[in-house]
Amino acid sequence: YDFFTKEYQANCRADVGITSTPGGRDYYQYLIRYFTTTDMTPEEIHALGLAESKRIRAEMEAIIKEVGFEGSFAEFLSFLRTDERFFAKTGQELLEKTAFIAKKMDGLMPRYFGKLARNTYEIRGTEGRGAYYVSGGDGRTAGVYFISVGDLRSQPLYNLEALTLHEAVPGHHHQSALALELDIPEFRKTLYHSAFGEGWGLYSESLGKEAGFYTDPYSDFGRLTYEMWRANRLVVDTGMHALGWSREKAIDFMLGNSALTRPEVVAEIDRYITWPAQALSYKIGELRIKAMRKKAEETLGAKFDLRAFHDTIVGNGSLPIAVVEEIVDEWIEGQR
Repeated sequence: YDFFTKEYQANCRADVGITSTPGGRDYYQYLIRYFTTTDMTPEEIHALGLAESKRIRAEMEAIIKEVGFEGSFAEFLSFLRTDERFFAKTGQELLEKTAFIAKKMDGLMPRYFGKLARNTYEIRGTEGRGAYYVSGGDGRTAGVYFISVGDLRSQPLYNLEALTLHEAVPGHHHQSALALELDIPEFRKTLYHSAFGEGWGLYSESLGKEAGFYTDPYSDFGRLTYEMWRANRLVVDTGMHALGWSREKAIDFMLGNSALTRPEVVAEIDRYITWPAQALSYKIGELRIKAMRKKAEETLGAKFDLRAFHDTIVGNGSLPIAVVEEIVDEWIEGQR
């Protein structure tokens, strides 16, 4: 306690940005390369985040108009956060709704992938907050998709489709379980590059649109809130660590653009302050994967096979995005 209060805490940086420390600018650029596995600059990422936030906001406004809500954007978000229809009454109800979405996607997987993982997964309620996936590890135990049943207000139903596609299939379970089956060095079976892993998770959310999910406009809005959250990360992380933004400015930006509550936003911003650049990996990875698909579609035309493309992306374990791009380029040439 004495060490923490008198030595450690007393010497922490006073400003939120890592660039306020000696060598901080170079260190932040290093962290960007580490977490995104790209050579993008903070300024490029910031501009990308603003552009994505603007695009997603327009799609959100269109849904608000579609459902006939009369009020401001902020009022619509307040409506989503408070209306009882958007929350499960019991933990069992939440688990049952989650299981239905997961099982529906299980049945659609052969349409989008040529190779399916042999290992399965379970859905397990947890008293903690949030949702996450834990790999089966040795291949003899199932993967686990944990979802909070302890605080039902933190798990709105309009987010449930996007969340489940991200954490289970075709998201984290599919990519993780496949990696365990590969004939590669053991350390690579459980290796995790954020840009690849989280980029694939986000891509999986959008793939759900093609698979027939998000037919309910509120669920589609939930998908967009998740996408907006990740786009906002590009803005606030670079804003604080490279462009001189204050903590409060970052909080205000996320509150004004995402559907997260203030306590959630504050927790997120404090995470970004203490973990520079990690939050950039999600959206950067997703956009790179989408760009690879677009390139493949445009190059191959009628020869493009979506199942084979997906197998190529997730069929080599976790890799830096630049390496995945090389693999996809080789695959495109092979298809030609």
